[in-house]
Amino acid sequence: MCALPFLRAPLISAAALLGLAALGLGSAAEARPRAPKAPPGGAAVVVDYGVNLAGFPIGTAQISGAFEGSRYRMDVSAQLTGLVGAVTGGQGSARAAGSFSEKPLPNAFSIATRTSNSGIAVRMALANGNVSRAEITPPLVDMGDRVPVSAAAKRGIVDPASALLMPAQGRGDLADPANCNRTLPVFDGATRFNVVLSYAETRQIEKPGYSGPVLVCNARYVAIGGHRPDRPGVKFMEDNTDMSVWLAPVEGARVLLPMRISVRTTLGTNIIEATRWSRSGGTPTAQASLAAH
Repeated sequence: MCALPFLRAPLISAAALLGLAALGLGSAAEARPRAPKAPPGGAAVVVDYGVNLAGFPIGTAQISGAFEGSRYRMDVSAQLTGLVGAVTGGQGSARAAGSFSEKPLPNAFSIATRTSNSGIAVRMALANGNVSRAEITPPLVDMGDRVPVSAAAKRGIVDPASALLMPAQGRGDLADPANCNRTLPVFDGATRFNVVLSYAETRQIEKPGYSGPVLVCNARYVAIGGHRPDRPGVKFMEDNTDMSVWLAPVEGARVLLPMRISVRTTLGTNIIEATRWSRSGGTPTAQASLAAH
């Protein structure tokens, strides 16, 4: 699906749906905080997820977001478990930081993925969402059939971790259906694609730590650059109409985060669904800035 296949597999749900696919990232999900730590005067949320493929549990994931005024920091971790985890050893972590208004404007992004026999690390430096430097270790092998990523396509982008953050549109209700309707211009250091979201319906749900509305958004994948257009996986995802993300508002910050991500794959439907939602803080007007990592 992309130049970083292990990143994609199960969070192409969010991550191609938003960028991290199955959250099968990579370095370590060792330090997964159980409670959110809000910055002074800001808000924070930690969401734990279960990852299922074709009805079988294959892993766990976590998003930790901190919001202070117009600044944000997102930490994402994931680990494959059970037989899949024993065979692949897959785990990983990602971090992004920047500012947001109608969309995230990342300044820094890093991600590391690891399996039992390989690993990939990506680091990007950005200025208000424009890529100034991107490094992949080990470097990608040039197969000669990838669509180039133009300089213009690296401007005004969001990284896979920042793509999970949905700032509210305007000053209306966070449950306004308009908050579904957006296009996410994702760049993961190698591949550039759009995730096009559109409103489907509003549901009421209850989860440990959260009870209230979620926006159900349909999602479509549009390849832009860095992909190999003749690969079956690319064509499958471009034609895939069975993708959705449920967005829940974060109290105390004008943002929404995924409560559930569902993506049909060639192996069955991949579902990443929240099992616990924890929030702290809640003064959305704080102006102190977060340190970018």
